[in-house]
Amino acid sequence: MSFILVTVLIDMVAIGLIVPVLPPLVGKFTADPAAQAFWYGAVAFAFGLANFFGAPILGALSDRYGRRPVLLLGFCGLALNFFATAWATALWMLIAVRLVGGALQANAAVANAYVADITPPEDRARRFGLLGAMFGIGFILGPVMGGLLGGIDLHLPFFVAGTLALINFAYGMFVLPESLPATQRRAFDWRKANPVTSLKSLAQLNGVGLLVGVIALSGLAQFTLYTTWVLYTTFKFGWGPTENGWSLFAVGIVSALVQGVLLGRLLRWFGPQRLALWGLASSSLAFLCWGLASEGWMMYAVIFVNLLGGTVAATVQSIVSSSADARSQGQTMGAVSSLNSLMAVAAPVIGAPMIGLVSHFPHGDWRIGAPMYFCALLQAASLALAWRHFAHRPALAANPAP
Repeated sequence: MSFILVTVLIDMVAIGLIVPVLPPLVGKFTADPAAQAFWYGAVAFAFGLANFFGAPILGALSDRYGRRPVLLLGFCGLALNFFATAWATALWMLIAVRLVGGALQANAAVANAYVADITPPEDRARRFGLLGAMFGIGFILGPVMGGLLGGIDLHLPFFVAGTLALINFAYGMFVLPESLPATQRRAFDWRKANPVTSLKSLAQLNGVGLLVGVIALSGLAQFTLYTTWVLYTTFKFGWGPTENGWSLFAVGIVSALVQGVLLGRLLRWFGPQRLALWGLASSSLAFLCWGLASEGWMMYAVIFVNLLGGTVAATVQSIVSSSADARSQGQTMGAVSSLNSLMAVAAPVIGAPMIGLVSHFPHGDWRIGAPMYFCALLQAASLALAWRHFAHRPALAANPAP
């Protein structure tokens, strides 16, 4: 477990580095805020579209050849993505680079399958929480570093992120052990690796059902938040890369605290079903409050109050993982990743034009919060679906906590 946690931490620091600086980098090639929002959406769309098709294929390949070689391929894709982005001189180059990077990058899905390989079902929620804590710590370190480095030069964070991806490749090559025994591997099937087929198989898993809709809607809300956060805070509060880096630092602090320290206790107190419901309710209110915030400090207040919102992904994912057998964890987690990638495709198509439409309003205007209000509605719909699913299938979503 310690090996994969270090891998994910380095991976997320590298990804977090570019979050505060990618929108301003896109802005260098555009003439006004509306155009910046549109083209940033196009860049995000390219990555999500390629990842939608690539993630289930890479997940199925990890079921056939093991997790380690697919992770190594993902680290190479990340390094290529970061270095080529730093050297891009036109918007079409940014889009092309993100297409290639998205097709090769399924590190989150394969890391989740890795954890499922080495963890009994009753302990997966807690360990997925530890994995989520590494994501959080990566977002503590990465965005702050990216914001500070971006204040020096917008291209510098991409070079540092590419170097970290290469370090992760070396770590994976010489240190990271394989988690999937040869006896539990299965043949690669192109039909099952098809993203549409993989999503159908996911929905048909015993105990999943409407949770596919929960993953989809809450994923769309999260990716809309990721797509619009930097632009939203820039347009509403006048924040730059440094301020956005610190705000994402706060998000990472809360994520690491909740998933690395509090999740086990929360699972014992609530159980996964009720914890998922309370988490969705909390995040629905958080999105609404972010949209209504009139001062920058209010964003931080909501981040630290929305503790339960950070438990949803690990809790729902543990239920889905426990519904799959040991030989198909890669395909199952690849399907979840593909579904999230589909939402990552939809998010910039929806979120970027939405923030572009309100970009002309003055700083502090409540209407600039339109993307956040949309996310609040999505999370409320997720809450309704989860409530219905757990009410009709309580036995199939049993408490995996000790």
